[in-house]
Amino acid sequence: MTRDEFRRAALAFPEAAEQETWGHPTFRVRGKMFATMSADTDAATVKATKEAQAALVGSEPETFSVPAYVGQHGWVGIRLERVDAEEAVELLDEAWRATAPKRVVAAFEARG
Repeated sequence: MTRDEFRRAALAFPEAAEQETWGHPTFRVRGKMFATMSADTDAATVKATKEAQAALVGSEPETFSVPAYVGQHGWVGIRLERVDAEEAVELLDEAWRATAPKRVVAAFEARG
């Protein structure tokens, strides 16, 4: 997956917005972060549960990692050049759903 593909996928969710923070792109819904992308490498992070983080890192350590600072909260580091695009979109979807207000998620699901 390319950086542009990751960006497009992150911004495709309702009310998703890109905001530069700490010198790199972050993706948010109503001001709350659900994904980030490195400023200069093909790396990204997504919000996840600690269980999902352990499963991903355990199954594909060359693709997924525990990022500094936010890894302790379950976030997952992704090497974009190695990740399957469909899997990355699924991870973004889960991250967005965990972050977005329940009403926004419900409206998204109602649209199909």
